[in-house]
Parts: sequence; structure tokens; C-alpha cells
Amino acid sequence: MTDRLDRLYELLPVVHRTRDLEQGEPLHALLRVIAGQVNVVEDDIAGLYENWFIETCQDWVVPYIGQLVGYEPAVDPGLSTDNLTPSGRARARAIFPRMDVANTVRNRRRKGTLSILESIALDSAGWPARAIEFFHLLAWSQNVSYTHLRRGHMVDVRNGNALDLLNTPFDSIARTGNVRRIASTRRRGRHNIPNVGVFVWRLKPYSVTNTKPHCLDGMGSIAYTFSVLGNNAPLFNNPLPESSDTALAGELNLPGAIRRRALDKHPEQYVANSFSFTAPNWQRPGTDVKIVSADLSDWKAYRLLRNMVAVDPVLGRLLFPADQPPKDGVWVSYRYGFSADMGGGEYKRTLSEQAGANVYQIGTGKYKTIQLALDAWTKDAPKDAVIEFTESGVFTEQLRIQIPAGASLELRAASQVRPVLRLLDWQTDQPDSLAIEGAEGSRATLDGLVVVGRAVSVSGKLARFTLRHSTLVPGWNLQNDCEPMHPSDPSLEIQSATVAVNIEHSIVGTVLVSLPPPDNYNPPAAAEKADTLRCGGFHADPLCFQVSDSILDSTALHGKAFGAPDCSVAHVCLKIQRTTVFGQLQVHALELAEDSIFTSQVFVARRQIGCVRFCYVAPGSRTPRRYECQPPTGQSKPAPVFNSTRYGEPDYAQLSLKCPKTISAGASDQSEMGAFHDLYQLQRTALLRARLDESVPAGMEAGIIFET
Repeated sequence: MTDRLDRLYELLPVVHRTRDLEQGEPLHALLRVIAGQVNVVEDDIAGLYENWFIETCQDWVVPYIGQLVGYEPAVDPGLSTDNLTPSGRARARAIFPRMDVANTVRNRRRKGTLSILESIALDSAGWPARAIEFFHLLAWSQNVSYTHLRRGHMVDVRNGNALDLLNTPFDSIARTGNVRRIASTRRRGRHNIPNVGVFVWRLKPYSVTNTKPHCLDGMGSIAYTFSVLGNNAPLFNNPLPESSDTALAGELNLPGAIRRRALDKHPEQYVANSFSFTAPNWQRPGTDVKIVSADLSDWKAYRLLRNMVAVDPVLGRLLFPADQPPKDGVWVSYRYGFSADMGGGEYKRTLSEQAGANVYQIGTGKYKTIQLALDAWTKDAPKDAVIEFTESGVFTEQLRIQIPAGASLELRAASQVRPVLRLLDWQTDQPDSLAIEGAEGSRATLDGLVVVGRAVSVSGKLARFTLRHSTLVPGWNLQNDCEPMHPSDPSLEIQSATVAVNIEHSIVGTVLVSLPPPDNYNPPAAAEKADTLRCGGFHADPLCFQVSDSILDSTALHGKAFGAPDCSVAHVCLKIQRTTVFGQLQVHALELAEDSIFTSQVFVARRQIGCVRFCYVAPGSRTPRRYECQPPTGQSKPAPVFNSTRYGEPDYAQLSLKCPKTISAGASDQSEMGAFHDLYQLQRTALLRARLDESVPAGMEAGIIFET
């Protein structure tokens, strides 16, 4: 950018630049202003050319190109004109998907074929799919001279694979006829002659690369879980591209959970593409390793021979032979399922830092540990600094960060990197949290991290603390069934009276705000005044908190998701948007609550300010004025229904298909309330349904079936 602003000035002869320098560079400043306007005109001309093409045009141009090819949106596009906010741009992309507009003419030429339904699901809704004509599974008497071996057959109790695929998109067992329509809005049927089912996968497979697994205590060093948290995490398939446009998707082409029998049938494909493990010096050179698909619900039920490894993809477990343990450690790579880009994960993120900030890289860079990078930062003492993880892995260190006055420090993961900070019980008489203490005017940021084992503690006179795309594990750690190990302990502790906190695209456990007294405060003698002191009553203004596109999880329905340890409310003015809260919310003031779900009661001390709009608020809550909230006043229903409320499960915090429409479509822009608002799944479903009706084979009727 600087070179473009100075290009006119550099065209001047040296004599004029020398004279201009002697006079304080007024000509240089003038030419920079002129060059800036020239750049604006040039960029606009270049943008006009790029906007002629669907591949390079800006998002706001996509609807206009769609009109040229007769593309009709499935929902009212009136609200999609908001291209200023991330949510508005996400809604516009859901209503006018670029890929669907680009392939409109191409898809019309393939209209009426079964494979086009799978392509349309991916183009319009972004969901991988498999299309099934259910009449192939109807039981009928075949002519012995003209048999259809691929049609549905009778149940063979000895065919375990066919029984395992029962009621899935790959079902091969015959059914009797069902006269219900598959697209019915009441009670849908499947196995009818005109019915075509389009199974879609909404969960995405997120990768974890070259990280350490969790070693099970009591089993030596032979039993591991792929998840570093020690919980059962099903392994997901990394979908392979289909062989051709006319081929139908198979199990290896879809991002579903890996079955045990599928792994037993195709071990090479899954190991090469979806998961792998490395154990240095575990086997002799030149010997082959045999992967065994197993049910490791009972670790001690298997006895393996040498050079054999048992893998349970359903539970995400790994077992080595008892007489051949990996003595030099184990590293794994795998994929887990989740709904959206939230929390710490190996997905693309936009990174930014202060101009001129010093960057200290951990991993492939100069520093191998976090503490070495912190020591170098302390020695250099720059005003702005970034400590960046360049590789995924597990870092087990005792950390205490002190930020000087006026300085900023960002502890972040590089894009598509997932570092795990594992905090242990180092000291028996003191807390072992990740302590961040700042002097006056300092700033701290955590970006792209997973913190497990202890909490993050913020103290001192920090001016701003930002938590972005990170996971502070609710309950500190997980048991094998995803139950929290410490359900009553907080994941984020705020002990600063000056800090402003911003949480976005993150998963956080309980947040507790415990404000210290001012330096010049003289404590009163009365006990009731001492209670006021603990609750922050001595502060002129409450702390400013902003939470957006996140999940706050107290691990219990009536637990405290946001509050103070010894008082009725936290001395905080909260602004919360597009967030799911599992547990109670107790704050001094609620400036704005929008498009959010509060599963338990909300208690706000100061109701005169603020607004709650388009939210689900549990009955019995005390809030500022409400607008278009659920449930209506005086009623207890409807209530949100989730597929899972336990962190660590693939469908965590995902609204169930049985959730009332007033919640799943009750946000301000007719999307779902809660953390996954910006997925716009209702709009994507409506668009997919409209495209299927246009392209279904003649005389057939298509219905959408959510596999995940």
C-alpha cells in the first residue's frame, strides 16, 4: 500500500524531491493524497471487470448474475441486502450460493437424473448428500429368468454388514410398501414407488494433525484415545472425490462417522485418508503393521499379536499389544465431527496484529516451548507482540504472563493449526490456572487455542482481554462419556476491575467475575458493607463484556454459566448476540441480548436499561424489556431441544429437528437462535427443497433426510 501511494512521488526528478525534503515534504504529502484517489479509481475499474464473472465477483453481485440466468431464490431475499455485517453476508451467501448460481445452466441440462440431486445439495446448501430411489428397496416377486440382484433382498441374519447398514443411506434390505409421501409436512413415509430420499450430512469433519493422544491410566502405555481430552470421540471420514459426475456417492465419499465393519472392509483407504498414527521405533524395520477393527468398549477383551494395532472408530480408541508397547510415544492424526467453525480447530481463520508487532513462532520457528518465547518477548520488551503456534500439538507448561503497561500480547495459533494447552496440578497450595496479569493500559488476546486442565485467570489493570476462536473446556477435562470432571469449577476467571472482555466464536465453561477493591479503598467495619464490597458495589461503572457467536456452558442446567462467586450478580454490563448459554446468567445490566438461547434463568439487577430481542428466555427470568422473545409471557413452552448438551460429542449444542419452529426459526432474520445462527440452516434447507422439486425425475417426489 505504501508503494502505491508513493508511486507518483517517485516519478519526480531527484532535484525536486531533494528540495521538497528540505521544505518538510509538502509536495510528497500532496502527491500521496492524489495517488490515493488514483488507486480508488483503478481499484473500482478492476472490480467492474471482475464483477462480470461469477467466480470473481463480489457477493452483492451474485443475485444480479443469478437474475441473468433465471435463478430464483427460495426465500424472501429482502434481508439479504445487509452486506455490512458478517451475519448479513452469511445470510446473503445462504440465499444466493455462488456455486449454485454458477452451475444453474449446467444443472438444468442434467435435470431428471439421480446424480444431479447430490450435486444440487452440495451446490445450493453446501451439504454432501446421497440420493436413493426407494422403489429399489420394495419387496416384490422377481422373474427367475430376469433377476435384479441389486434390488432389496430378504433379511440375512448372517450378513452383519447389511444389518449394520439398516435404515441408513446404504440400506439393502427390502421393505413392504408405504403409501405416505416423503415430502409430507405431517408424517413422512419412505418406501413408496415415487419417493426419492436425499440424505444430507450437516456435520463437518475437522482435522487434528500430528498430535499426542490420551494415554489411559491403569493400562500401561498400550491403551489410548485419539482425543487428548480422554473422551470417546468417533472418527469421521475425510470424503474422497467421486469418480465421475454421474456416479452416486459411497461411504468413502461422504463425511460420516466411520463404522467398525467399514474399517474392517477398507482399512487401507481409511488409514491413508481419514486417520493415522505414528509410534517411533515401535516395530522392526521392514515389518508390516496390521490394523484390526475392534470394539474396544472393554479394553481388556482383546489380546493382540505383535505388530497388530486395534482401532475402534466408533469410540475413537487405539490399542497396542501388551508385549509390544510404544516406548517412544504415539502421535495421531484424525478427524472429528462438529457443526461450525467455532472453538479451537484446524480451520481457516483471519489473522491480524498491530502494525510493527514482533512475532515469536513456536514449533517450526526458533522456539520449541511457550516459556522460551515468553522469555524472548520479555527480553526484547516490544510494545506489541505475537506468540504464534505454527504446529498442532499438546503443550504442557506452567504459564504466568505479565504484560507491561501500554503493551499488547497475542497468544495465537496460525491458521489451520490447533494447539492444546494442557494445564496440570503443579502446586498443591496455589491455583495452577493460565494466569494473565496486565499493567495499566495493557491488552491480551487468545486466538485459536484449546485450554484444558485448568482455568484462564485475568487480573491486574488490563485494559482489554479478547478470546477468539478458542475453547476453554467446560469442566476443565472430560471423562470417557464426555461428562465433565470438574463441573463446578470455572473456565474463565476475571479478577480485574478495569478490563473490557470480548468473546467471539468460542466455547467457554463457567465465567466468574470477582472484582478486587480499589487501591485507595478503606474497608468498612460493617459486615453488610463488606458484602457490597465483594459484589463490586464500590465501582462507578460495571465491566463491559461482549459475547457473540459462542457457547457458554456451566455443564449443568441450573449451574452458573456467568456470574460472581460470592454475590447474586456479576458487576458487568453484558452485550450478548447469537450465543447459546447452558446455565444461569447473573449480571448487573444487560445492554443487549439478541438471537440467543438461555436454557436456564437470567437474572439482571438493573432492568431499566437494555433490551432482549428474538431470544429464548427461560421462564422465571428477570430481564429488561423483551421484544419477540420465546416463550410468550405466562407460558412455559416452547422450550429448545438439543441433540446433545455435552461438550465433546459431535452434535454438541445442535438444535434437534424436533425443536419448535419458534426457536429454530425465531431469530431476527428467520434463522435459528443460538450459537449456530450464522449457518442459516433453515434457509439452506428451503433452497435445497426448491431445487430438488425442479430437478427430480419425472413422476417422482424428493424429500430431505438429515443423516447428521
